[in-house]
Amino acid sequence: MLISFAGVSTVKAQRLSLDSVLACITANPVLQAYDAKISAQDVYATGAKSLDAPKISAGQYQTPYQVNPNTGSFMIQAEQMFTNPAKLRAKEDYMKGMSKVTAEDKNYLKNQLIAQAKQYYYERVVLEKKLTLLKNTQSLLEYMLKDANIRLTYGKEKLPNIYKAKADLYQLDNTREQLNNEISQKNIMLNTLMNRDKQMAFAIDTSFVLRDYETAVTDTSSLANARSDIKGISRNIDLQQLNAKMEYSKRKPDFGLQAGHMFSYGGMANQYILMASVTIPIVPWASAAYKANLKGIRYEVAELQQKKLDMLNQAEGKLAGLRTDMSSKKRQLKNYNQNIIPALQNTYKTSLLAYEQNTGDLPSVLDSIKGLQSARMDALDRLQELLLVQVAYEKENETH
Repeated sequence: MLISFAGVSTVKAQRLSLDSVLACITANPVLQAYDAKISAQDVYATGAKSLDAPKISAGQYQTPYQVNPNTGSFMIQAEQMFTNPAKLRAKEDYMKGMSKVTAEDKNYLKNQLIAQAKQYYYERVVLEKKLTLLKNTQSLLEYMLKDANIRLTYGKEKLPNIYKAKADLYQLDNTREQLNNEISQKNIMLNTLMNRDKQMAFAIDTSFVLRDYETAVTDTSSLANARSDIKGISRNIDLQQLNAKMEYSKRKPDFGLQAGHMFSYGGMANQYILMASVTIPIVPWASAAYKANLKGIRYEVAELQQKKLDMLNQAEGKLAGLRTDMSSKKRQLKNYNQNIIPALQNTYKTSLLAYEQNTGDLPSVLDSIKGLQSARMDALDRLQELLLVQVAYEKENETH
């Protein structure tokens, strides 16, 4: 009994809802790699305000080539350049902006992984429903085969019909094997996304919700605020503007300080050097570089803005197409459930009644069972297509 209870608790522990699967996506190595990259970029930004290393030198200064010189000196000198604070601030702001772009890249990839997880999960939901359908069909065929064997003993059934019923029953085994194989494949894919043991088996929640997205209206402003790839372009535009500020800061001068002490030979008085320096970056031969960079950055910003508009346009068109597809899939599914499947159920009941009253034959009943199963399978295929369209719509809108 203890072993049985342990086994039951293990099975319960392995049941994962869709929300549980999506919560585990953060353990995916590629997302953790982005987290490490973001941390690295933030750390790099902390060193943006550092100055150049000081320079210290020592040696002879204006000393003649003599063993015991009477003139010249031995000099010790130190130099330090001080980068303009405006340049350091601009560089720091630019480096801080890089991690924001990477964060949106991570969110975009996370959205792709979530969409994949939803797809695999819903595909497995449909596979589980198909397995349940096979069990129902198997029960019908087993009942018909049992009844046909009884009739055979009384000479009211033909042996070829018995073999046909057995073949249909055995055919279900192949279909079941294929479905179980596909379920195992979906498990492996989901475990891979969750960064778990790839062969770990788990049960799922076969319930689902069909959304009424086909009646939604696309709002470009909301779409731009929701989509991480579009926000990534906005962050890139912001980054280029920070880059422009960094280039513009190059027109500001840097300062330097030089100090030296000379120990004079031959009784001459010791001397010193103390000099300040300033760069002049506005001269034409020095300013040409950052002026060209500023002009190039303006073109890059224009490119990003056009790319953002194109992405919004493409997203609007795709969402409109998905809404149309969703409406069509729902109408097809409704037709299956309200018309096609009930009609085939009536066909099965009618042929079964005729068979029981000895006015029909077994092949007709078997064909009606096969037709009913085929229609139900087709309906589940339409359901899967509808769920995947819903996943694609949520992926485009980046709603989880």
